[in-house]
Amino acid sequence: MRVLGIETSCDETAVAFVETNPWSTDILAQVVSSQVALHRPYGGVVPEMATREHLRNLPLLVPQVMKEVNLPLDAIEAVAATEGPGLASSLLIGHSYARALAIALSKPMVGVNHLEGHLYSPFIANRRAVEFPFVGLIASGGHTLLVHALGWDRYVKLGSTVDDAAGEAFDKVAKLVGLPYPGGPEIEKMAAKGNPEAFGLPRSFPERDNLNFSFSGLKTAVRFFFEKSQQMQADQQWTYDLCASFQKAVVDVLVRKSIQAVAQSRVERLAVSGGVLCNGFLRGELEFACYEAGIDLIVAEPAFCTDNAGMIAGAAAEKLAAGVKPRVGDDINPNLDLFAPELEGDFARSMTTALKLKNRQVKKGLKQDDTISPGEVEVW
Repeated sequence: MRVLGIETSCDETAVAFVETNPWSTDILAQVVSSQVALHRPYGGVVPEMATREHLRNLPLLVPQVMKEVNLPLDAIEAVAATEGPGLASSLLIGHSYARALAIALSKPMVGVNHLEGHLYSPFIANRRAVEFPFVGLIASGGHTLLVHALGWDRYVKLGSTVDDAAGEAFDKVAKLVGLPYPGGPEIEKMAAKGNPEAFGLPRSFPERDNLNFSFSGLKTAVRFFFEKSQQMQADQQWTYDLCASFQKAVVDVLVRKSIQAVAQSRVERLAVSGGVLCNGFLRGELEFACYEAGIDLIVAEPAFCTDNAGMIAGAAAEKLAAGVKPRVGDDINPNLDLFAPELEGDFARSMTTALKLKNRQVKKGLKQDDTISPGEVEVW
């Protein structure tokens, strides 16, 4: 199965060509046009500017990819594009282009959930067959999410952010201390020169059975500390230490909850993805924690952690090859949910009930309000 994938969910225009084989999915060619330099003066992504860049770049990138694989357009067996979530105006450019190309080639068009692409990107980037079940951690500028993947389109949300995502917190703290956008790489550079134990910053939701994330309190704590320490801001080492302490607080939470999620789900694999996984300190801490816990950690190289079309084309190709009915891809959905469209009926109710009972029983024993309501099925 040969699939051309297009990703334009935010500020990067990406096109990739993938091919499935019995063991894995190979990314034969991929190009990404980054807009970081364009948006840096504004401290964040400007949707209108991002849309114009997608419109300008996409017609140039598709021929470039086909030239790299040395194949004609009619070699494409399906066209995939990000359907959501993301910026509506950006999504519309890639999705419309993909639909038009699919119609012109008389090939199927597949709409792919951006988060689903991230979920499978570690397997695809490492040329590994997707192995269920596994726990997936997605940490990016817009999402921090733990997923129990039981099979194709069978996903259970274990935890998610209740406010700021991890990448968003990096950007806001970087702006606070005067670092340019995007904040993640800049914080990491500063933190490499600092002491991560210099300042005791808060960690969210320390309870073992709570797998949700919250970085707003940490960001606020850094802001208050920074504003009350004006006399120290002239000391560059102080800033290094603050960045290192902040980075360690974020990493500690991500690592701890990921290991807890794997233990609670009783699986052997942890697949991690998203732009925050470009952080070398986080990757090192995850590798060490998974080694100690005997967990099979799957993480892609940094280039495949950020938004890319290889994960979109790869997810579509894997599902088509597995005989899974793809999304029709009729329209974009900026708020597309990874869970709601798939988890319905008895399966959704049974998994929700099982997780609720297991978590509460582990912590404090069976409670009266843990009674299974009519229509719910307990599954272990």
